Amino acid sequence: MELSAGIQASLAGRYASALFDLASEAGTVTAVESDLEKLGEALAESGELRALIKNPEVKRSQLSKVMAGLGDHLGLSDLTRNFLGVLAENRRVSHLPGMIRAFAMIAAAQRGEVNAEVASAHALSDSQLSELETKLRAREGRTIKLKSRVDPDLLGGLVVTIGSKRIDTSIRTRLNSLAQAMKSA
Repeated sequence: MELSAGIQASLAGRYASALFDLASEAGTVTAVESDLEKLGEALAESGELRALIKNPEVKRSQLSKVMAGLGDHLGLSDLTRNFLGVLAENRRVSHLPGMIRAFAMIAAAQRGEVNAEVASAHALSDSQLSELETKLRAREGRTIKLKSRVDPDLLGGLVVTIGSKRIDTSIRTRLNSLAQAMKSA
């Protein structure tokens, strides 16, 4: 499997790559990916947890206990729990969000998928999402794993992010471009 140099070069990417290799050997890639999604949701929901993992004053032993408790609470697999223990011992837990993103990218690439996010001013219907996914699949030549979110600030239109590419057809961007053009004139 070929990974981008950016993923391999980053600390988060190296840890995610090692975890992916271990999960592949054990045949538990799907379970670990699910575990990491749960962890990502927990980090997104809890400001206290985000602050804790970034706090350099927390001792390794305390961090290990917190990660073990988190693993129990979320019902994580043994491999993921061990991974969290290694992160705590190496004081790398602060890089966990990046590791979660890198693991998802590695797993998607291995399956021949590409992750895409679409932001819209209003919730898109299932048929609209399906049509967008079909068009993106034709454009990219790969299976698209599409996530959608609502961003009322866009006013209308869509912002689609595929890897490092961004397709912005939002009204907000068009209005900002028009305002810049008017200032230049």
